[in-house]
This record gives sequence, C-alpha cells and structure tokens, in this order.
Amino acid sequence: MRYLTHLALLSIVTLLFPICALAREKNQHSVDVSDPLQVGAAQLKPGNYEVEWQEAGPAVHVRFMQHGKTVATAPATLKTNDRQVTQDDLIFQTTGTNKRELREIDFGHQREALVFAENQGGM
Repeated sequence: MRYLTHLALLSIVTLLFPICALAREKNQHSVDVSDPLQVGAAQLKPGNYEVEWQEAGPAVHVRFMQHGKTVATAPATLKTNDRQVTQDDLIFQTTGTNKRELREIDFGHQREALVFAENQGGM
C-alpha cells in the first residue's frame, strides 16, 4: 500500500512539473547596449538590459528593464531565424538626425528574434 501511495505521488509530481514550469516561464533575455539606442519614444543609454515579453507571438509587447525598473516599452514581432546566431546582435538604423533606432534583436544561441516596427510607439 505504501508503495502505491509513493508511486501515485511521484506520478502526480511528474505530470505537474512541466505545467508549473511553463506557467512561470518568462520570455526574457539579457542584452548589452554599447551605444545610445532609440526604442519608441525612449532612448536606451549604454548598459545591460533585461528584454521581456509575455505573449507567445508573433505580435508581442516588449519591456526593456534595468535594475528591476521598466525604462522603455515597444511593440515588436517575434520571429524565428533560419539559423542560430552565436552572440546577441542588435540591428539598428541611423536616422537623418543621427539617432540610432533599434530595428531587431537576434538573441545569441537561439533562433528567436524580435523585430521592431519603423515607427515604434513606446514609452
């Protein structure tokens, strides 16, 4: 009888573990910004940022956080690259006013990428 109780508990834990892990999982990556970048209405200063979104995609709302505080938000499209990149890659476009606007983030050792619209609405 004791064996069956332990087996039942182990089965329940085994079945619930993946569900609990998915429920707590955040889509979050860390990126380093080496030069000032425009994201929506906000400008990111050089430093390390946590990039986070809650949706499954393809349309997501991205938060840029530093030291636990949201410093910028922007809509983006989550896409899957054909190949895996080896390091984080921030793709930007320089505007006529010499501002560097973030266009895409390719995450290192992943196939995920975030593509930002040309006219980002943000914070």
